Amino acid sequence: MKPVNPSSAASTASAVPGAASPRSHSGRRAARSPGAWLVHLVLLLAALVTLFPIYMGLLNSLKTEGEMMNNILALPRHLELANYVGAFHKTNFMRSLGNTAYVAAISLTGIIGCASLAGYKLSRTPGKLSGFLFFLFVMSTLIPFHSVMITLTKIAKTLAVQGSATGLGLIYIGLGVALAIFMYHGFVKTIPRDLDEAAVIDGCGELRLFAVVMFPLLLPITATIAILNLLWVWNDFLLPLLMLTDYKSYTLLLSTNMLFGQYGNNDWSAILSSLILAMLPVILFYLLLQRYIMKGIAEGAIKG
Repeated sequence: MKPVNPSSAASTASAVPGAASPRSHSGRRAARSPGAWLVHLVLLLAALVTLFPIYMGLLNSLKTEGEMMNNILALPRHLELANYVGAFHKTNFMRSLGNTAYVAAISLTGIIGCASLAGYKLSRTPGKLSGFLFFLFVMSTLIPFHSVMITLTKIAKTLAVQGSATGLGLIYIGLGVALAIFMYHGFVKTIPRDLDEAAVIDGCGELRLFAVVMFPLLLPITATIAILNLLWVWNDFLLPLLMLTDYKSYTLLLSTNMLFGQYGNNDWSAILSSLILAMLPVILFYLLLQRYIMKGIAEGAIKG
């Protein structure tokens, strides 16, 4: 008996009127599933709710003060780009941007450097001590910032780091390293130990093993940690307000806060324009790293 070719049988079945392959039939059935439509509808509504404040801010930043007070939902009659020029000068945007970028650079460098080493070492070192230290790091993430902010402010003043952008960056490292260790710890578990053993056989020391072999493999979770902490540092208002005392070292949000008048005389055109300007760098950073973010979360945090 002549054997039947599966590909020819499939093509013959598809040529018969009314016949359809099981794969295409199940695909159409899944596409018509009410559950799938419901999920897409919920996600669409969530996206609209999230993007609506940004849309309103962008819309009204392009209006005059009179148009904004008359109807905040109406489209602008003319694009008032002068609002952005005014906000750029009133907030001293370049200086504030440099301060924010400086604090973010110190924070991200310290968090990624310390957490990657600690997460790798704790994950690769079995034992009760390693487990206990990891437990302490995880438990510290459950402590709310508001319960320690007064004590933290007094310690910063005692150590003479209050009012310094460098000191603010160091405080961010201490506050953010615990969650990053948790994420690195989970991601390292997905990397086979055979790579470590092969590198040791080739003569790699422990630091060289981490720097040359392990850290490049941690790129997805590193990108995830970088964008999460950048969003936190860039958008944080309370901690810089407590720590920075000189307006020359103010971050973007603190400089924008200076536009609010003491007696309600707020320059809303400049406020909204400065907020839109403050969004742009972090949005660009996210777009550059977005392909690594979901991969890092899925393979690191969930398996941790």
